[in-house]
Amino acid sequence: MAGALSHIRVLDLSRVLAGPWAGQIMADLGAEVIKVERPGAGDDTRAWGPPYLKGADGRDTSEAAYFLSANRNKHSVTIDFTRPEGQQLVRELAQKSDIVIENFKVGGLASYGLDYPSLKAINPRLIYCSITGFGQFGPYAKRAGYDFMIQGLGGLMSITGRTDQEEGSGPVKVGVALTDILTGLYSSVAILAALASREISGQGQHIDMALLDVQVACLANQAMNYLTTGVPPKRLGNAHPNIVPYQDFPTADGDFILTVGNDSQFRKFCEVAGHREWADDSRFSTNKARVANRAELIPLIRQATVFKTTAEWVSALEEVGVPCGPINDLAAVFADPQVKARGLRVELAHPLAGIVPQVASPLRLSETPVEYRMPPPLLGEHTEQVLARLLGLTAERIAELHKEEVI
Repeated sequence: MAGALSHIRVLDLSRVLAGPWAGQIMADLGAEVIKVERPGAGDDTRAWGPPYLKGADGRDTSEAAYFLSANRNKHSVTIDFTRPEGQQLVRELAQKSDIVIENFKVGGLASYGLDYPSLKAINPRLIYCSITGFGQFGPYAKRAGYDFMIQGLGGLMSITGRTDQEEGSGPVKVGVALTDILTGLYSSVAILAALASREISGQGQHIDMALLDVQVACLANQAMNYLTTGVPPKRLGNAHPNIVPYQDFPTADGDFILTVGNDSQFRKFCEVAGHREWADDSRFSTNKARVANRAELIPLIRQATVFKTTAEWVSALEEVGVPCGPINDLAAVFADPQVKARGLRVELAHPLAGIVPQVASPLRLSETPVEYRMPPPLLGEHTEQVLARLLGLTAERIAELHKEEVI
């Protein structure tokens, strides 16, 4: 069956990660996504390597792994919209599109006539999603915003890293550009909501997405811990602020994660660990007590866990229904039988490398499943095809635009 969004066309003017991530979600769900890039350069992340995709000969191709992570199922069209002719091409594409995604600085596209008011005038049904660091208004609106700085400014790094009492303490960013990815996800939700609203009203709308807004919103229980107490949470390393034990522990051959979610699970853990007395100890018998007496309990558990291997702990605790697991590197992740069973690695044919590996979409729809139609595109790979098919440009006119370096 056709994808859930196979009737939708997206004009993706964004680059780097948050916008392209949203565009890739739309594309995976079947939308036609036209990625407009700068001639000769393209999306910034095309140059964010190494590593690069390797060809059949083992040598690097021109395709950076970073770019490959967020741009499958898209058509790449190169247009210089600093030129009037290029601006007109983008306007004509927007007139034939349902959605525009852009992540230029506030007001950055107005001088080209590609801002929301300009495009709304020619396509009132257009849904226009703007992604910036700080949103369309406020004292920081004109600032550039990048994931790393937003993780710091937005509070995430204040709760990520080892405690102040540990060696190597200090704020740490998440190991992936999580704020960008979450902003792409929230942008996708907003776009789908706007599409649903358009079904009733017939009108498009402007979506104002900010990395800072998303980062603060995703502080979740930690934000509420502060708002309900007035006390800023501190870094706890791998420990949980509200649940104990809920962290990593050493084993005979490494470490494992123990995530006890309730008092019943704690009692089962104590039995497996050979310390039933902990579950009856008033200091540890309830989660509230365990949080209050964390400093006493955690060293006791650490002394017990080192006598079994990670595999032994995981096997024994899974038998009694206590959540736990290993700490895998990515080689172990993609070798994991559950990851394999879920098909989380897919491969697509690629014109330079033969095959390009991809991480599968986590979206599982029974009637309109995700489609893997195309690999991440080469720069400008579909320029002539798209301009001819959608705008009716002749081969002669396309040749002229190439000669004038508009495309």
